[in-house]
Amino acid sequence: LSYLSFPCRYFRWWYKKTHLEKKPAFIDLLCAVPLQQIYGCPLGGIGGGTITRGWQGEFCRWQLNPGIYHYETVIANQFTVCLRCKGQTIYQQVLSVERPSTLQGWNWGYCGQYAFYHALYPRAWMVYDLPGQNVVLTCRQVSPVIPHDYKDSSLPVGVFIWEVENGRDEDVDVSIMFSMQNGTGTKEDGSGGHWNEPFTFEKEGEQVAGVLLHHCTHVNPFTLAISAREKTGTEVTHLTAFNPAGSGREVWQDLLQDGRLDSPTGKSSPTEKGEMTAAAVCASCRVPAQGHRTLELALAWDMPRVYFGSKEKLHLRRYTRFFGSGGDAASALSHHALTHYEEWEKKIEAWQKPILENSQLPSWYKSALFNELYFVTDGGTIWVELPPDCCAEDLQGPAGAGLSHLLPVLREYGRFAYLEGQEYRMYNTYDVHFYASFALVMLWPKLQISLQYDIAVTVVNEDVQPRQYLVCGQTAQVKLKNVVPHDIGDPGDEPWQRVNAYLMHDTADWKDLNLKFVLQVYRDYYLTHDLLYLQDMWPVCQAVMESELKFDTDNDGLIENGGFADQTYDAWVVNGPSAYCGGLWLAAVCMMCKMAEVLGDTEIQQKYMDILSKGKEAFERLLWNGKYYNYDSSGSDTSSSIMSDQCAGQWFLGACGLDKGEFEVFPKSHVVSALKTIFEKNVMSFAGGTMGAVNGMRPDGVPDTSSVQSDEVWIGVVYALAATMIQEGLVEEGFHTAEGCYRTVWEQLGMAFQTPEAYREKKVYRSLAYMRPLSIWSMQLALERRAGQAPAPLQPPQVPIHP
Repeated sequence: LSYLSFPCRYFRWWYKKTHLEKKPAFIDLLCAVPLQQIYGCPLGGIGGGTITRGWQGEFCRWQLNPGIYHYETVIANQFTVCLRCKGQTIYQQVLSVERPSTLQGWNWGYCGQYAFYHALYPRAWMVYDLPGQNVVLTCRQVSPVIPHDYKDSSLPVGVFIWEVENGRDEDVDVSIMFSMQNGTGTKEDGSGGHWNEPFTFEKEGEQVAGVLLHHCTHVNPFTLAISAREKTGTEVTHLTAFNPAGSGREVWQDLLQDGRLDSPTGKSSPTEKGEMTAAAVCASCRVPAQGHRTLELALAWDMPRVYFGSKEKLHLRRYTRFFGSGGDAASALSHHALTHYEEWEKKIEAWQKPILENSQLPSWYKSALFNELYFVTDGGTIWVELPPDCCAEDLQGPAGAGLSHLLPVLREYGRFAYLEGQEYRMYNTYDVHFYASFALVMLWPKLQISLQYDIAVTVVNEDVQPRQYLVCGQTAQVKLKNVVPHDIGDPGDEPWQRVNAYLMHDTADWKDLNLKFVLQVYRDYYLTHDLLYLQDMWPVCQAVMESELKFDTDNDGLIENGGFADQTYDAWVVNGPSAYCGGLWLAAVCMMCKMAEVLGDTEIQQKYMDILSKGKEAFERLLWNGKYYNYDSSGSDTSSSIMSDQCAGQWFLGACGLDKGEFEVFPKSHVVSALKTIFEKNVMSFAGGTMGAVNGMRPDGVPDTSSVQSDEVWIGVVYALAATMIQEGLVEEGFHTAEGCYRTVWEQLGMAFQTPEAYREKKVYRSLAYMRPLSIWSMQLALERRAGQAPAPLQPPQVPIHP
């Protein structure tokens, strides 16, 4: 019944937040981000902000202030080509299909039939077959997103390598002009005081040249740098400033005259209020008849010192460790990008090639696996350094003294956070990160471990600040001790400092958060062999499991759900023992046994073995119906629903090699039967088997419509389900299940690089650009385990528990 009052209560809160406090809502249910089917591969490394280019080449999504998005296509941000033969300009064209109302002195309207786009994150290719010119341009876009690299992967840069193929029987002089507005297309571009200046940067015999665009806002000022690499046969020229709101005729004529820009010296004057400014850089070379040449340009941005919305604490981004925090690094970043991108590409190719060349893997899967990774950088991601004077007490408080490696880990690898979704603005939403974490632990495991330490700190400390929740209207503490938080905060406030931005429920009574911490701790240890991490996390795991034990009200070894939506399906009510939370509970109990064995803690091992023995019996007795596990055991009208995520506990056990012999928690025959039932009902009986797995299906083959979430498809859950199927030998079924989501999102709905949390059969979607689909990397782990490439089960030396 509390849901009946929710719209009223939410609207009052929303109005106060957005109109009186003038702050964005952490979830804005009244002003959803509109779907634009335009996005392509984002630019930038991890945690330094991102700039997304559309598949038509436009610069159209901006996330420089941490966690805050602007969806503006900035029309002045373009590449323009000029071709000259025998001293005459024969062709000059903006490489854009747009026909804008500004810069009308430029030649717009490139014919889209002569351009092609391909993306395989973190790279993209745009091919322009210049009509009637017998010249082909291929722009390769590269960002430094490199597994296991914790330096260059943090850099806020993107490189554009222009390959020019001249099919003519005569030499052609080719110029590529890169123009950029000072700003991100928001009203701040006209706030005044912004200015540009040309630069050259030389190091170790390599020189780059370009223009710095200083954007001088009061909070979080930044500098953009557009540049090109100077080398033998390549000339770089520039235009320091022009008006992007005017006709642009002077820029066009300057380039048209000789394929070069005038390269004035000195800085531009600061802009007046209401005035905007832009700059351009041009790289030129001669391409011999039937020949090939390369022009290299780059975009860098330097916003080293950031404040979140509360403006309380200054944070230094990760890349400042290597390039300083003075706000003067844009030229050095440009130089580094233009002189290191070849090395980055070699590493990217070495990582991707074995998967791309595996003929047994379908093409759609290769595309999905890499392209879904966009969210690691473009998920409002922030990666910051610890302050140099930070001590352990500053981080962990009196209760966290046992986390002996907290400080060394965060000092070395910094703090990492990403949003639940671009519309759901909470950092490190933990019930969802549970799914997405496979991408981190497989590719940047130190970031996963850093994130886990931050969660562990909040577990052992309590927050006494009371807060009223929207749905129930009750006041509760924001965070209880020995309970995993829902999230570590809102970018509009002060993340890490004030956790649990989520106001829909009091999450202290959620049944899945504590369990998901335990499951990730062992999974991380299994994949990284980091024994120090396991030792640090062991007391925290014991504490959260003690908190969880109170949910086993009848002492049968199985927890009960509370008759409200008390887990990640936060609008789908569960009552009593359930397949989802009960399965996660038994998996976590099993992992407690395994961790206790590894650490030589025989007392705790025996305690949880006894719970596991009782709990397994209760789970089978209360939930198994002969074909699958019932949604819950309450006997309600929807208790017998088939939940696509019912095997989530088995998913994690299988990923960690804990699914055989003494560690077989769920009978194999039951798991396989449940997965086959899900495939038959939730996948093949839903939308003709073409849209993945619906969350809830009735036994008669009709979707469960008892809640707004039960008849949704959650893409990240489907990828996890597919991984579980692959682990259990149902490889064909797993790929078919996941393919439905990829085809629906990336092909049917045009949601490239903005994969939502959910959609329904009638093509209604929810929450664009969401964290959970990163779970596709669990499919890759399952495939690697089947091929024998993943870690063997660990049997490390016995380590005594610290007294």
